[in-house]
Amino acid sequence: MKKPFLTALTLLPLAVAAQQSAVYTPELLMKLGRLGEMQVSPDRKTVAYTVTRYNLSENQGNTDIWVVPVAGGAARQLTNTPGSENTINWRPDGKLTFLSGESGTDQLYVMNADGSGKQLLSSFPEEGLANLKYAPNGKSILYTQDVKTGKSVQDWYPDLPKADAKIIDDLNYRHWNAWDDLKVSHVFFQPLGNDGKPTGTGKDVMSGEKFDSPLQPMGGSEQLAFAPDGSRLAYTSRKLTGKAEAESTNSDIYLYDVRTGQTQNLSEGLGGYDTEPAFSPDGSKVAWLSMATPGFESDRNGIVVYDFKTKKRQDITAGSEQAAGNIRWSSDGKTIYFVSVLAGTEHIFSVPSKGGSIKQLTKGAFNYNGFELAGNDVAIVNKTTQAQPADLVRVDLKTGRETVLTTINQQELAGVKTGRTEARMVPTTDGKQMQVYVIYPPDFDPSKKYPTLLYCQGGPQSPITQSFSYRWNFQLLAANGYIVVAPNRRGLPGFGTEWNNSISGDWGGQPIRDYLSAIDAVSQEPYVDKARLGCVGASYGGYSVYFLAGKHEGRFKTFIAHCGLYNLTSWYPSTEEMFFANHDLKGTPWDSPLNKTYTDFNPQLFAKNWDTPILVIHGGKDFRVPEGQGMEAFGTAQLRGIPSRFLYFPNEGHWINKPQNSVLWNRVFFDWLARSLKPEAAK
Repeated sequence: MKKPFLTALTLLPLAVAAQQSAVYTPELLMKLGRLGEMQVSPDRKTVAYTVTRYNLSENQGNTDIWVVPVAGGAARQLTNTPGSENTINWRPDGKLTFLSGESGTDQLYVMNADGSGKQLLSSFPEEGLANLKYAPNGKSILYTQDVKTGKSVQDWYPDLPKADAKIIDDLNYRHWNAWDDLKVSHVFFQPLGNDGKPTGTGKDVMSGEKFDSPLQPMGGSEQLAFAPDGSRLAYTSRKLTGKAEAESTNSDIYLYDVRTGQTQNLSEGLGGYDTEPAFSPDGSKVAWLSMATPGFESDRNGIVVYDFKTKKRQDITAGSEQAAGNIRWSSDGKTIYFVSVLAGTEHIFSVPSKGGSIKQLTKGAFNYNGFELAGNDVAIVNKTTQAQPADLVRVDLKTGRETVLTTINQQELAGVKTGRTEARMVPTTDGKQMQVYVIYPPDFDPSKKYPTLLYCQGGPQSPITQSFSYRWNFQLLAANGYIVVAPNRRGLPGFGTEWNNSISGDWGGQPIRDYLSAIDAVSQEPYVDKARLGCVGASYGGYSVYFLAGKHEGRFKTFIAHCGLYNLTSWYPSTEEMFFANHDLKGTPWDSPLNKTYTDFNPQLFAKNWDTPILVIHGGKDFRVPEGQGMEAFGTAQLRGIPSRFLYFPNEGHWINKPQNSVLWNRVFFDWLARSLKPEAAK
């Protein structure tokens, strides 16, 4: 069984590759322009935004700046250089600034709103400039730069310049996809001259500290903010190091007073994540996102408002089931708008800044992923669906009326067919109702039978919504002839706090039963070929694949696991964010007695039941789920004589980011499925 299967498994081009103008393909995904930053001009007439496009042959991307009128009209490209432009900011005078490496290092540039008159403003001496923001009065800037705080082997032993090693005395020595480089990201403040150029030397507002701001590696400029008059700035930092940092989510909001040089912790005593400060228009208050539970990275984000006059904090969303993100103040300071996940979509909500009832302002089978305000009750929004990549739309927040502003990929997607997406409710084994997305192939014919994939979501608490993915793209899966079953199983946000939180400590329990309920329900349809079911997923989804491989009772004919957790006993001490492991596994592998996570929910213990072909994928720089997890799983399959393949990316982390690696990932992925679920493709 093993040898013929693997002999047939060659890296053939995808069956649909010749139909690039008809359906989604990996190559088409690489051609799509990707919407990035957006910012509304001070006069609220223009939106500046960035678009990144990838060159597959060169294996890299390039980001350019565009503008479009808020009222609607033709979009215009302002930059077109060999390098990338990013970190856009409108100055109060209506000119647009940005960062570019055109001069050899990242520097600040300015240009007119029509792209003319480009001028270099800075001469920062060091690399690593990022997250630059202007004070609303235009008289100063803040930015982040790396500062060296540790000693390398060569610093300790200068007579051994070719020694290649790391000396490690504490945890958090590597994080997500990078080793500790003995540097931290600090916030700097710098005044601007009358000519708009930075004057003097930037002041490190975290001087002498060994902590990062923003939080690494995913935090950005949203974790930094200026007060309206520029006299204060707020930043997010978790002021812990080593083992203490690895075990805690306790980040805080720090207020730095430019005039006195004093720093105040505004969120002291709040034990969870506190992030993304935003000042009220008059500067009398500051709001931020706050998680109440220490160590729980997927807790509901509430909105805390701090009043500088009374020196009191208030969670204005206390008691709500809605988790907040992307908070923005109304111009009169009476309302805070935010984005929240609800029932498989993301939409805009509002709440009085003094607290009160939350209102849902937008509805529909799409995502409003992020927004900026462009006047009273007007928002410029990043919109996606599972079938359509991000574009900008203008939304009237009173009526919900939407006006399309950009069509970034109109040319690339002209004539491309997509399949129908259906949200259906499926009963679970504990008597609840679960939302399940079912995605059908283009030109779906209900009189035919289709191979069907159970998609297992990662996170474990990342929602399945109407976001557009560039790897786990449901339309790409459907374009290859598969029905996709994507359950919003236990542990995914948007269905209440209990539903979201119940997965912690129960990884192999109800969430797995939810998966089986979903695939069993959809498999009752006459167009689902029960003899050709596959199961795929990444991260916790990869864990689910490994777990189901030993528990599926013959349902599936093939499995694909990307960056999955295979052996929780070996994973626990080798991962890096210990707060996540402690909260979700509810114990350590050396506890006595062992928690059921290690005795009942560890996939490695049920590998004795594996009997189904499996493709294992892993990245060498995945420190969240270290590569040994994939190697253990693949080694198990090989030693047990199970048809298997290991796709290994030495220089990728938890995600596959490089263009050609991404296309390769998809080719191997779909070729494996074709050989195991479409036997006719092997003829």
